[in-house]
Amino acid sequence: MISDWRPGQRKSLKRIASIASFILIALNAPRTAQADDVDLELLLAVDVSTSVDSVEARQQRNGYVAAFREPALLQAIQDGPYGRIVLSYVEWAGENYQRTIVGWTVIDSAQSAEAFAKTLEDSPISSAPSTSISGLIDFARNAFEINGYKGLRQVVDISGDGPNSAGRSAALARDEAISAGITINGLPVLSSRPDPVAGAPATGVERHYRRYVIGGPGAFLLNVAEFENFAPIVLKKLIREIRGTVPSAQLAPDLVNHAHHQSRSHSGENSKSQMR
Repeated sequence: MISDWRPGQRKSLKRIASIASFILIALNAPRTAQADDVDLELLLAVDVSTSVDSVEARQQRNGYVAAFREPALLQAIQDGPYGRIVLSYVEWAGENYQRTIVGWTVIDSAQSAEAFAKTLEDSPISSAPSTSISGLIDFARNAFEINGYKGLRQVVDISGDGPNSAGRSAALARDEAISAGITINGLPVLSSRPDPVAGAPATGVERHYRRYVIGGPGAFLLNVAEFENFAPIVLKKLIREIRGTVPSAQLAPDLVNHAHHQSRSHSGENSKSQMR
């Protein structure tokens, strides 16, 4: 019994119990959101290989510009636990060609969404030979590691009109990214326009993306039938990515309560505007 312990021993035991109680309280206390906390880290990867002609490249770019000016997209962002995401827009082609058009940018308001859209709209569109999906995935992994943000999810979205044709295996790059906690979504473009270099357009693009590219928690694929239909599909894709699904076990208690309140308050008024 404790009463049989000497005074010094009883004092040490009380001190240990006090420290243990403090640790338990600290572990269970709600965590206050920090400036680097975001709901989603999203890297938008857009194919600008030479198989994508200048008209198609502009249709892709315009699709993203229009999406970030849509109120439904901003609503999806603000409905999240933190109400903000961070994203980067990258154009890619060959194994060593990944060009950041807009660096990591926090989107949490109409003003920040418009600033992102405007920067994207005014930036020149690049082009380069070859198609290395694996090179892009490896680039994305490193970009997430050094961006300085703490997202509840990390997602890279890859759009393109052809299979991996340079660099290492896309499936191997994908598997390593998944092991690092990254989800990869796909936006294969099924185009009937002639390839400016090869002539005939690529075939089997959807199958390639489904089997060798996408993966990770909640991964999905949306086809784009022709580049002229890019804009509405990319908006649907972005809203789905932003809303996502975060297991409640990954959220601090205060964020779980906030997310539950937000979902109840917006379930009726936004039901028509949500795209699934």
